[in-house]
Amino acid sequence: MSVLTQVNKSTTAQSKKYAVAAAMLLAMSLLGLANRAAAAEYYNCSNPTGCQLIKSIEPEDNLTATQYPVVLAHGLGGFNSLFGIINYFNGIPEALIAGGSEVYVTKTSAIHDAEFRGEQLLQQVQTITAVTGKQKVNLVGHSLGGIDIRYVAAVAPESVASVTAVASPEQGSKMADWLLNLVTNSSAKSGYAPGEYNLRSRALINFHNALGRFLDYGSGINRKQLQQQDGVRAVTGLTTDYMAHYYNRKYPAAMPSEYCGQPPDNFVVNDIPYYSFSGVGTITNGLDPSDYLLSLTALSFGKDDANDGLVSACSSRIGYVIRDDYKMNHLDSVNQMFGLVAWGEVDPISVYRAQINRLKNNGL
Repeated sequence: MSVLTQVNKSTTAQSKKYAVAAAMLLAMSLLGLANRAAAAEYYNCSNPTGCQLIKSIEPEDNLTATQYPVVLAHGLGGFNSLFGIINYFNGIPEALIAGGSEVYVTKTSAIHDAEFRGEQLLQQVQTITAVTGKQKVNLVGHSLGGIDIRYVAAVAPESVASVTAVASPEQGSKMADWLLNLVTNSSAKSGYAPGEYNLRSRALINFHNALGRFLDYGSGINRKQLQQQDGVRAVTGLTTDYMAHYYNRKYPAAMPSEYCGQPPDNFVVNDIPYYSFSGVGTITNGLDPSDYLLSLTALSFGKDDANDGLVSACSSRIGYVIRDDYKMNHLDSVNQMFGLVAWGEVDPISVYRAQINRLKNNGL
């Protein structure tokens, strides 16, 4: 064999080795890109700021890896992240992305009614579907947020994969009834016409409007872009009369026919499944100061009307009722304050993970 032949064979062998090595590197690179593409992400959104990435991780498992993004909607007086310190859904987005979810926490006007906030939420849903390329989203709303998401499902069913209401006053709140009566009756006694308010009532209304602007600003919205707040419409829109005679007639999907009734057996409307869960009790953890405040607001309910301090179990039912008697007060249902929830009871975060897993298993 000539020296030239040996050199050619050696060169060919080396070329094959290099080709194999290059193929392995390419495969590893593609695998890395695939892994990065599979990263679970958590965003905070609002109409003025758009959606901003908060966290991106490699999931620990695929328990909550839904087909469609999970969109969380806050309640009255809510926010997404307040000054980057307090998250409304405490620890919940992190728990969901650990299971493979893509999570978007939205921000609407803190103090306003469900139709106004629902329209703001719809705009954010449209942004999320455009950015992700997914046709639909899974909506999860706490308190008033659970009424906002019904609006979105009603006016844009093509954009909604599922609706889950958490501790939401779907039939109105007796606490809202009491508060509206406080404002209107005291003004009427002072000789003011309907729609006009005395000094004390105006001060209360202005306080709530200012609170809403503060929560907007604390959520990272520029002072020149603060969203509209309306304390009167916010409270009126949560009363039992308003919900019974206006909202629930206009948006009746998956609702019971009467207060404290059970929702219809068919909880899928316009190809959208509706779910709900809530709790009862007020002082669930003696170390949580907010529990004592909720024990006072609970006095607006009757003795036989089990509630979480702001919403009754009867009012919270819509669609498939997972449970309406968890040992959770109104803030426990979003793992507040700071995770100080009932000892020895079901962990709120595990309830969210179980529900999102249910959606995943249903192909949503």
